[in-house]
This record gives sequence, structure tokens and C-alpha cells, in this order.
Amino acid sequence: MKNLKQQIEELNENLINQLPTEVLAVFSRSIADLNINNIEENSAGINDIFPDFSLQNTAHEIVELHTLLRKGKVIVAFFRGSWCPYCNLELKALQHNLKQLTDKQVTLVAISPQTTAYNNELKGNHQLDFEVLTDENNALAKRLGISFELQDYVVPVYGDLGIKLSDYNGNDTNELPVPAVFVIDTNGRITYKFADTNYMNRLDIQELIEQV
Repeated sequence: MKNLKQQIEELNENLINQLPTEVLAVFSRSIADLNINNIEENSAGINDIFPDFSLQNTAHEIVELHTLLRKGKVIVAFFRGSWCPYCNLELKALQHNLKQLTDKQVTLVAISPQTTAYNNELKGNHQLDFEVLTDENNALAKRLGISFELQDYVVPVYGDLGIKLSDYNGNDTNELPVPAVFVIDTNGRITYKFADTNYMNRLDIQELIEQV
């Protein structure tokens, strides 16, 4: 099986061939504008305490961080939504390597602002064996400093591609999290962080495994 980086390279090639040049230009402009905000540097980082959370899973049950930490380290992976092909590749790669994490007594959870119904559909489609949680209105992402509002000039382009964030997220804010992955030790402290405003860039799964 090709690794995540190779899969993303193939996806990039396919999108270049499939999408109009003007759409690709809008996406590039959006990423460049986001880079100015220095979200990666200004958001929660190594040695910071990760905020405790109580979020709903796909079975409408509440999952709490402090409860998960009683069993060992926790990995939290923020993704934009099931509409994002890069997020789908990352989630499938995490599933493919899940046993290497659980063998180390590590719990993986994925978090997005989309509604429970969409998370449930995503979990079933990819047969994910880890919790997929809903961060309503991007509240937890805001606390971590990884939330941003999609620029006005990008929203209609997403709409033309059939991506209406208000439907997915159940609000009209067009807010998303920067794709980010945190490793949290049993004391609630962040020991590893990956975040990149360029959503085409994703973490090295093997590096993640070595960090836990």
C-alpha cells in the first residue's frame, strides 16, 4: 500500500487535471492568505495543556478527554470534513496504522465541526475503528487557536463544487479547523503537534507512531 505522502501526490495530480485553472488559483490564494496569520505558531503547542473536552460521538454519546487519558495517551486528529479528499486519505491512513497505536495503549480520536450524521456516514464508509467526534461550532478548535473562517471569495467556489459548509456544519459561519494532530500524555500535556494551514500537507504517520 502506498504511504500517505504518495497518495496525496497522486491526488494533487488528479485535481490539477480535473479542476479549472481559476479554481486552483483561488485555492492557492486562500492558502497563501491563511499563512499570513501564523496559525501554526500561535496555536497551542508542545508542553501546553490540552483543553479537556466533552464531545458527541457518532452514537450520540459524550466522549470526555479526561476519561480517555485514564487509559493512556490520546491522539487527537482534527479534520475539515468528509467533503475534503485530503482528510479522507489521512483518516484512512490512520485506520490502516491503528493497531500500531492501540498496541501502545494509545487512544485515537478524530474531530471535525461537521454534524454527527455526516461523521457517522464517514465512519461507516471508511470502516473507522476509532471515535469520530463533533466539535460543534468549532468551539474546541477555537480554544486551541486552530480555527479560521473560510474567506468570502472561496465560499462560492466550494459551493460550485457541491460543498456547502452550512449543510455539513449546521451553521452559517464557514469556520473550519486547520488540519492538526496532537499527542497528549496522561497529564493532559501536548507532547507532539502537527499543524499546517496548507491542507494539502499532512503528517508523517510513521513519525506519529514513533512519538507515542
